[in-house]
Amino acid sequence: MAFLGSTFSVNELPQSDRSYDLLPEGWYTAKITDAKLNPTKSGTGEKIDVRYDILGPSQQGRVMFSAINIRNQSAEAERIGLQQLGEVMRAIGLDRIENTDQLIGGELQIKVRVKQPSERDKSAGHDQARNDIGGYKACEGRSAPLPSAAPQASPAPSAGATPPWAKK
Repeated sequence: MAFLGSTFSVNELPQSDRSYDLLPEGWYTAKITDAKLNPTKSGTGEKIDVRYDILGPSQQGRVMFSAINIRNQSAEAERIGLQQLGEVMRAIGLDRIENTDQLIGGELQIKVRVKQPSERDKSAGHDQARNDIGGYKACEGRSAPLPSAAPQASPAPSAGATPPWAKK
């Protein structure tokens, strides 16, 4: 048990005016405010967990999250994740990254969708519709980065991982 050092009364505490309702589908300008490398749920891969703070044209202050697979036992999941990472990088004007902090501060457009629960979701007790991100693009007036003149090194494979092109 930890004593709080004060007594808090619910009637004296501020109330949030935040809405947890689903965001309407559409394109929103957002800023990446956090990006962290984490293991996948299975522990056999890695993903970048990204936080997007919505700037407009409406829903300012709302937050969206995505998990971008960069290493995964499923070649298809890895391919989709790397495609998403490429879309994010092009949208914020980066031609290469070495760490997740390079994504932070990037502004882009995100396409918010409403996703209905699948049968698998329902069987796991998740029976509510939710928002997810269905696309990324550059903000108006920003162009994609120019390709770098230096050759790009391939990312080092994680220990014990078989690259997708070597899997049968």
